[in-house]
Amino acid sequence: MQRVDPDPASDELTTLSQFLDYQRGTLEMKASGLSKEEMAQTVAASTLTLAGLVKHLALVEDSWFQDRFLGAGEPEPWASAPFDEDRDWDFHSAVDDETADLLALYRTACDRSRAAVAAAASLDDLSAEPSRSGERYSLRWILVHMIEETARHNGHADLLREAIDGATGE
Repeated sequence: MQRVDPDPASDELTTLSQFLDYQRGTLEMKASGLSKEEMAQTVAASTLTLAGLVKHLALVEDSWFQDRFLGAGEPEPWASAPFDEDRDWDFHSAVDDETADLLALYRTACDRSRAAVAAAASLDDLSAEPSRSGERYSLRWILVHMIEETARHNGHADLLREAIDGATGE
């Protein structure tokens, strides 16, 4: 995915969607061009890897848009993943995956998320699945949360990528 600056003046849905796509593109930029071994590198005492971040954010996309918002459940590989045995399976298993496969998994999840947003009638549409407290999320809330989640992990990706090969910047 090519990273494109969000339009400075557009409607709310376009603004939210473009900011999320910008953050998605940033993650792909940080992970692109690296080998499987580089994707599995850690920094200092952390076990966090770029591979784990990409796979985790693919899970987060499907979890929020497919499962919670649409109520369609989580697609594979999440549906059969052994999360009961390893709560952080997405992070841990990613180091065994090829870079191209991880990026394809992420792009596919993002495409499904975009389709869910495009099919919604309004940002006021509520999630099929409620929160732990029983409240349902608006699509607006989910988009803002996904911007926050993706941007947060892009900060981690910045640090990891710089440690791998010195690449810095957006």
